[in-house]
Amino acid sequence: MIKRRTLLAASAALGLVMGGAAFAQDVPKIGFVYVGPVNDGGWSQHHHESAMKMKEHFGDAIELIEQESVPEGADAERVLTQMALSGADLIFTTSFGYMDPTINVAEKFPDVKFEHATGYKTAENVSAYSARFYEGRAITGYLAGAMSETNKIGYIGSFPIPEVIRGINSSYLHAKQANPDVEIAVVWLNTWFDPAKEADATQALLDQGADVVLAHTDSTAPLAVLEKAGAYGFGQAADMAEYKPAPRISSIIDDWAPYYIERVQAIVDGTWESHNTWQGIGDGMVGIGEFTGPIPEDVLAHVTQMKEDIASGAYHPFTGPINKQDGSAWLAEGEVADDGTLAGMNFYVEGVSGSIPN
Repeated sequence: MIKRRTLLAASAALGLVMGGAAFAQDVPKIGFVYVGPVNDGGWSQHHHESAMKMKEHFGDAIELIEQESVPEGADAERVLTQMALSGADLIFTTSFGYMDPTINVAEKFPDVKFEHATGYKTAENVSAYSARFYEGRAITGYLAGAMSETNKIGYIGSFPIPEVIRGINSSYLHAKQANPDVEIAVVWLNTWFDPAKEADATQALLDQGADVVLAHTDSTAPLAVLEKAGAYGFGQAADMAEYKPAPRISSIIDDWAPYYIERVQAIVDGTWESHNTWQGIGDGMVGIGEFTGPIPEDVLAHVTQMKEDIASGAYHPFTGPINKQDGSAWLAEGEVADDGTLAGMNFYVEGVSGSIPN
């Protein structure tokens, strides 16, 4: 009898130890899916670095899982399904083309929460979040117009989605403020990350006479080409500081870490709810890199003030009068574009040549 009691006690003790270990491992599992490699120097790397800051903030209180270089479409849906099946509590899907896969997988896993970057579709367990990149492009656009000696600037577009179209329009409008004679040429690549294509596009724009190129793609390849050509460009999504002081004369920096910390904290607290967030310079989600290179003092003063005015709300980059590309009126004098129109923007403003691909 004594032996039997001893065995029972030992079994109970072992159960407590194992139960304690299982309890210790029962922490929220947070997933991230990236469209490019985490060392792309831009978009995906900055999401990854923000995820690492979030992980550092929470330490062992959460488990982090990541998947890089996931193509948009069916592959994304497969990866998201596998993450959900592996026990993820919250999954961040960090590219526009993940929108429908995110919605589809979320419907199958109603107990898993999803956060989709740069999209607009939400559900009870899906939030959308994005940054007002067009605010930063107002500043880099003004710099592009001011720094161009040929009166020609280039723009490398990834996909013809509203986010990129807003960027082209904002860049051109503000380049025109700095230089009334400026023209803009757009090259569409239909990819977020392809250094070879980005380099070729940059060279093509230089061959057309552009001496400043803005890029809405993810690698540092455009800056590498511009450096050799003695032309100017900007960091995209990350500071790309290795190209300071030129050709990189400023940058648009995405700061996702505070948002990631806030949303993971909501999972930890059990207070997560679906929402749609769109933040900019004033909120800190869009950062503007150091101004470097041979920027004239009056231009530097102007963009510095513009940054402050955008942050405070004193200035909106889409303030009329602005016409559409066909000359029809869009915004009257002093009128500010509403978020709905901006979120679905599918037209060029007057002065931008070419057409938007279908």
